[in-house]
Order: sequence, then C-alpha cells, then structure tokens
Amino acid sequence: MTAAPALPGLHYLLPADPAQGGPTRSDVVVYGATSGGVTAAVRAARDGMSVLLLAFDDHVGGMTAGGLGETDVGRADTVGGLARAFYAEVAAAYDAPDPHWTVEARVAEEIFERWLADAGVQVRHRQHLSGVTAVAGRIVELRTGDGGRHRAAVYIDASYEGDLMAAAGVRYTVGREASSTYGEPQAGVQVSENHQFTRRVDPYMLPGRPGSGLLPGISPAGHGSIGAGDRRVQAYTFRLHVTPSARRIAYPRPDGYDPDRYELLRRYIDAGIFDLYGRTTRIRGDIHDMNNHGAVSSDHIGANYDWPEAGYDRREEIFQDHVRYQAGLLHFLANDPRLPAAVRDATRTYGLSPAEFPATGHWPHQLYVREARRMVAGYVVTQHDASGRPRPADPIALASYVMDSHNAKRVLVDGQPRNEGNVQHPLTAPFGIPYRAIVPRPAECTNLLVAAAVSASHVAFASVRMEPVFMMIGEAAGCAAAQAVDAQLSVADVDYETLRKELVRTGAVLAWPPHSTVPAQSTGPAQSTVPTHAGGQP
Repeated sequence: MTAAPALPGLHYLLPADPAQGGPTRSDVVVYGATSGGVTAAVRAARDGMSVLLLAFDDHVGGMTAGGLGETDVGRADTVGGLARAFYAEVAAAYDAPDPHWTVEARVAEEIFERWLADAGVQVRHRQHLSGVTAVAGRIVELRTGDGGRHRAAVYIDASYEGDLMAAAGVRYTVGREASSTYGEPQAGVQVSENHQFTRRVDPYMLPGRPGSGLLPGISPAGHGSIGAGDRRVQAYTFRLHVTPSARRIAYPRPDGYDPDRYELLRRYIDAGIFDLYGRTTRIRGDIHDMNNHGAVSSDHIGANYDWPEAGYDRREEIFQDHVRYQAGLLHFLANDPRLPAAVRDATRTYGLSPAEFPATGHWPHQLYVREARRMVAGYVVTQHDASGRPRPADPIALASYVMDSHNAKRVLVDGQPRNEGNVQHPLTAPFGIPYRAIVPRPAECTNLLVAAAVSASHVAFASVRMEPVFMMIGEAAGCAAAQAVDAQLSVADVDYETLRKELVRTGAVLAWPPHSTVPAQSTGPAQSTVPTHAGGQP
C-alpha cells in the first residue's frame, strides 16, 4: 500500500489472505460483491449452479450496504424480483410496512449475507483481480492476487469499475460522449443549475489578484462548449450514516488535514450560504443518510478522473484523498474558529452513527463510485431510450429514476467559480434495459456478462446506475448465466424468451406500464445501435 490512511484502519485495498488462495472450479464466478453481484450469485445458485462470489474487500452489498441508505427508487412499481424481495426483507427487519425503501448499512449486509449462505454461494473476500486467461474469445481462468485461479463456464463482472470486462479485452468507454455521438441533448459538457454557486466568491489565493493562483478545488481548465465530450466522470463521495443523538461521534480530524483546502467554502459561507445538510435524509429512527448538497459539499469534484482505469495503488491514493477531503471538510465546518459560531454549532448537531462501520471508525468502507468504465456492446442504452424511443425487444429490467449525474468539474466563468456537469433530467417514462446491453460482442468474449458497467451512454447511465436497477440487472445476469451453462451456449445465444419467462415467473417487471406486453423479439442476431464513430477502447 503506497498511501497512508487518512483515518485509522480505512483502506481501499486490503491485504489478501494467501491461505484462501488456490484453484477453484465452479459453474459461475461472479467478480464484485456489489448489490448486483449478490443478486447475480444468489439467482444463479437458486437456479442450480455452483457459484463463487469474489468480494474485493471484507463486505458484500456494495453501496446498498456501504452507506447509501436513501434508496433512489424512481417508480416503485418498476422494481421486481430479488430487488423487490430485498426491500420487503428490510421492511420485515424493521417491522414496518412493505416495502421499506430506506435501509441502514448493517441491516442491508445482514440480509445479503443470509441470502448468500442460504443459496450455498461460496464467498471469498479480499479478492483482487490480477489477470485472466482467454482462449478463442472465452475466459478460461480468472486470477486473483492471493494466488487464486478460478475456472468457470460463465463469468459475471459485477464490479462498479468493470475491471474483469476490461481485463477480458471487451470494448468500453470512459467519460462523457459528445452530444453528437448519439444525438443526446444532455450529453457532454452542460451548464449546471443544481448544486451551483448562487453568490459571488473571489476565487483567487489572494483576493483580487489572479496572479496569485486559484483556490484549491478550482480547475484552471475552461468550461468547454456545450455538448462537447471528454473523459471526465461525475464526482464520487462517501455516503455517511449520521445522527443527532447524544451517542453521535464527532467528525474525525483526518491525517494530513489542511484547513486551507476549504478556503473557497469559507468564503462562500461568508457570502451567506451554508447548506451542508440540505440532502441529509432520515433512514430509520434517528439515523440519517448524508448526501452531497450545494456548491461545495461532500462531492470531491474533479478528483476521480484516474479511478476508472487506475491500478490498485493509484486507486488507494484517490480513495485516501476522498476520505481526507470529506472528513476534513466536516472537521473544518465543525471546528474552524474563522467560521461563525452558528455554522460550527449547526455542523455539530450531527455526528457519525456509532452503530455503523465499527471496523473503520464508523466511516463507510465503500467509496461511492457513481460511474467508471461503461461497456460498448451491440446495443448502447442512450437518452433516446429514456425519451420514448420504441422499447427494446429484450428488456431484463426497467430504469425509472431521473437521469441524475453529478458535477464533473469546477472552473471559472467570467471570473467566478462555477460547477459544470450536473444533469437532473426527467424521463418520458420508465425504460427497458435490454439483455444486449449486458452481453459483450461475441467476437470479444462469449462467456462474460456485465452487470454494473453496462453498455450505456453517460447520460443514460445516470438513470441506470441506481442500486435497485443494479440488483435487477444482476439477477437477470445470474439467470442467463445458469441458462447458458445448462444449454452449453455462449451468453449471446441464450434464448431471450426463455430468459424472459423465468424472470417474470420470479417477479421481474419487464414492461411499462406493468403487465403490458414486451415487444416481440426479432429472430436472428440483434442489430447494433452503436454508431461507427462511438468512443471506446479495446
């Protein structure tokens, strides 16, 4: 590990245990124990497969068990299958009406762990992909840093980053397509209206003196032309569980704390704006989920560009920088004597929940990787899918939340700081995510399904990326994997009608309005909707 922890015991990359290394052989291997990774593994196991789930750290459940307690649902009646069952079990755990869409991290993880155990899924922790062996377009072995060598008939990449997909040589892209790539009005550089500066703030180290340099957190890059593409990704954060109770734990001072890092925020507060808790919402009892809100908040804008394709050591550095930034911001607001007493007192009305994340000082272990790599498959979900384009013939899940992408950079416009990239655009109606969007092109890999880094544009992914949707996609991937194994087929050759019937039998919602008819599936190979000039990498 090259980066010292900003908070004691908190790391992205945990040392592997060589004792659990060694070869395995399963019907299905799932890489990434996100919420969708769990549902993929559980569904495949329930369908009779031997399943190995490789978890990157000590936990399962991804963001659902990593702090995201206020679930981004959209239309509740689009959520079906294991995702719907999960929120029913949350309701049962709380003795509350079904479903219960908010959940504490420890409750979520307890449900996921029980599901995995009951389904007979073998789970290995601290599994870090080190390479794959592929022969004739098929993965024959996945290798991990502890010496593990894992063989299976079908693999599922459920990591937020799409690491297995990339290692297998599947085409992907990173960043924001230009508006011209798919004809999407909301693509590329955008004027942000939400989470934006509403007061004038001097952006220079020495007020009024541009030659003194920009304050920390402001990029020297230009705003860019509306609709222009780039490789920037929306900001990451940690979703904290906070509480106003007397048991609350004071926001910690991170190692390497630098109060000058927050001078832009201090000046913004001097200008009359303090809105730290504007998106802090109740989960259960006195426990709340703290999300980003306002111009300068918990989103660490512009600090994550390397993450999608970075190696583990570089990701560790980025992870620690995000911990240091966010913990430092809260410590600054609660304690800096230059701030008004009312601001410090208001900040201290909340603290970390003592019931959550005890192994990491009550700070979440999971960085909210809102977006990283995205596969470029035969079908790319775009803004047009969310705007009423004829429905795909092979839906496996519905997305219904607004297209919600956070800011990607902070720059100067007319001498004033401005955030850029926030998109919160409504859908025309819930839209289907086709099976083709989780299946690589057959020429690239024939036994891999991608359950998180799905084939979607930046704009469309802004709706697809919600945790209930990942759970539904994961379940569909697990079901398809089982069918591919049983019939000895490539994943692209799985019969959609058989897949559809099995998903619907177990509660999936595949058409909107509910109970309407899915368009008839055409025979023969699906036609690509990817333009010849689409971005991506081999």
